[in-house]
Amino acid sequence: MTRAITLETIRNAGAAVYTVARRTPLVKLDPLTPNGRGDADPATRIHLKLETLQTIGSFKIRGAANAVRALSPEQLSAGVWTVSAGNAAQGVALAARDASAPCTVMVIDTAPDTKLSAIERLGARIVTASYDECWRTVEQHQCDRLPGHFVHPFDDDLFISGNGTIGLEILEQLPDVDAIVASVGGGGLLSGIAAAARALRPGIRIYAAEPETAAPLATSLANGRASCFPGWQASFVDGCGGKSVIQTMWPLLRDAVDASIVVSLDEIKQAMRRVATGARVIAEGAGACAVAAALSGRAGSGTIVAVVSGGNIDRATFARIITETAPHIDD
Repeated sequence: MTRAITLETIRNAGAAVYTVARRTPLVKLDPLTPNGRGDADPATRIHLKLETLQTIGSFKIRGAANAVRALSPEQLSAGVWTVSAGNAAQGVALAARDASAPCTVMVIDTAPDTKLSAIERLGARIVTASYDECWRTVEQHQCDRLPGHFVHPFDDDLFISGNGTIGLEILEQLPDVDAIVASVGGGGLLSGIAAAARALRPGIRIYAAEPETAAPLATSLANGRASCFPGWQASFVDGCGGKSVIQTMWPLLRDAVDASIVVSLDEIKQAMRRVATGARVIAEGAGACAVAAALSGRAGSGTIVAVVSGGNIDRATFARIITETAPHIDD
């Protein structure tokens, strides 16, 4: 399978992406020592790329806008559909509404209410399915019970090129960046960013971030082939970490990353709290996963950008996590 994801396709994607997406800021996050004072590593400077500030609260609008804008009038008239844990669904729903196309989304039955409500507000019809059915649909690129044109949530060159505009922005905002860390689910975010960043800065380090409960890319890199992750578990980190790396994405991901940094759920919870208290930003589990990886020290030193990919999390869940991770003050 020949892929067409280049610096040119990413730059061209901007015409569609910026009709509905916005350029997001970088905010510096200073690593703290355990006592909360000073810099834990003076050689490390972490910046947050805040995709939480997109209209739908995640980066997915970029790829969705580029993929939907490329469809013919006939395809749009027949409608579009996608499968998602929630964020890609919102992206495709908004892009479809902007193009006056009917939209249906297959959503994992564990998707949080925050994401379901947002999808409904955007006018899309929701069809719930088990994780296994959703993942099977992603692998096979089809589902007989859903009509219209399938907009794949990550394994699509147009979608990936749209995501790559994040890489362009990072290099414009911080030309001397040494490393970029992004969470990986299907791999469309990481592949797009890596294609742009390596074209503009060949020596840059690119790291994936995965939760300990779902780290198929780390397993695949260790095995040298697309692999399943043994012992997969669902968690509050619902936007990244699948059961496997799909075969068609493996060559892109293999060449895109220097390594995959696997972090614990506790590290992700602490990162959610750090982003909330240090940057006044709400990050969902997948978004905080990249921050946790950057804070772990395993992305090396220098200037590091962690892509906070989304902020769509139920308020009750977020409040519980922040409360759980609050430091205890001794008398």
